[in-house]
Amino acid sequence: VDLVESGGGEVQAGGSLTLTCVPSERVFYAHNMAWFRLAPGKQYDYELLATIYVDGNVNYEDSVKGRFTISRDISRNTMYLQMEALKAEDTGVYYCNSNYGIFIWGRGTQVTVSS
Repeated sequence: VDLVESGGGEVQAGGSLTLTCVPSERVFYAHNMAWFRLAPGKQYDYELLATIYVDGNVNYEDSVKGRFTISRDISRNTMYLQMEALKAEDTGVYYCNSNYGIFIWGRGTQVTVSS
């Protein structure tokens, strides 16, 4: 499965962005999917941020709870991460993958939050 992330950019603290993930195959019926972040200077240390389960339930890590919203559109085979109230520490490269990271990592999308 190839994963393509997009939607990143540079925003000021307090701003918003919505990221998009499009897998090359229809994975949402079989895999719990998630968004991860790779902070600057942290190679291969993917931080799990939010998970959407096969049954549609969601879970958030404390660092993003209340600010980020994970969702999916199965008809479009697309997953989203709506990010609000962004902080400088949210800066990093954002990736999607299964919650166990079983697929090959995509290129990610860079999010830069300036204070």
